[in-house]
Amino acid sequence: MSYPKKSYKYIFGPVSSRRFGSSLGIDLSPDKKCCNFDCLYCELAKAKVVNAIENPPLLSDIISELKLALSEFKNIDVITLTANGEPSLYPSLKELVSEVNCLKTTQKTLILSNGTSVLDADKFEAMLGLDIVKLSLDSAVQKTFRRIDRSLENIKIENLVEKMAEFRAKFRGLLVMEVLVVKGFNDTLEEFEALNLAFEIIKPDRIDISSIDRPPAHEASGIDDEILESLAKFITASPVVVARKKALNAKLEFSLDELRKLLKLRPQSKFDVEHNFAQSSKDALETLLQNKEASRVNLAGVEFYKII
Repeated sequence: MSYPKKSYKYIFGPVSSRRFGSSLGIDLSPDKKCCNFDCLYCELAKAKVVNAIENPPLLSDIISELKLALSEFKNIDVITLTANGEPSLYPSLKELVSEVNCLKTTQKTLILSNGTSVLDADKFEAMLGLDIVKLSLDSAVQKTFRRIDRSLENIKIENLVEKMAEFRAKFRGLLVMEVLVVKGFNDTLEEFEALNLAFEIIKPDRIDISSIDRPPAHEASGIDDEILESLAKFITASPVVVARKKALNAKLEFSLDELRKLLKLRPQSKFDVEHNFAQSSKDALETLLQNKEASRVNLAGVEFYKII
């Protein structure tokens, strides 16, 4: 991670990622972890589960730093609201979103939320003012959801999915859902079939699927890339980004007809094409693009190829 040349307390980055491009982050809980989840896979140090940020930074201090950081870094894709924990616990979220929107130019605004933000009317309303919202949903099975995310309150998964779908219907920006797979918990066909049904209800623009790749604070482990890829194939509700640790060893060979079927069922990211397609498959894709059978779309910073 790189940091601004000036000294900031609340601003960090720019960070470059495959998922959202170049990001300037705003840490809304810089002093300690404050979260209403105690996820098995969290890389932050263990902390008491809470429903509010302790000693939240002043809105004026955040905006003052952001003005300086934006003058220092001109080519930023997104301004990201995040935290050592859950950013939507920030008490002045709606005002913060409004102020950031006044400062941004070409940048998009983004929040990285564990998903509980949609259950609170004020947070729900605040996030409608953002360009991109990323919500987590690690399981659509009640027992598994509770075992992985260990929320402060007893959240009913049906209600959570319903509120996410309601948010999607009202939100005019791009909604990204994220699934983090934990070995022995949500790494089964049944789990992914339930997730796909939930995503068919929510209708996100993009779904990011990953596993543990950094040491978590709790006893939990990730799954192999091959298993992750095989499970991700059961998610067909929206375009999928699979965060692999490495490219596939065997390059994928597709005929024109096979590629048509694949792109209709499951759009492929630019990363997948560049790193996992054989040259013959790349040539077939180029033919589909030239014939205007397929098109390129940008979904929250990730380019996909899909059948029109």
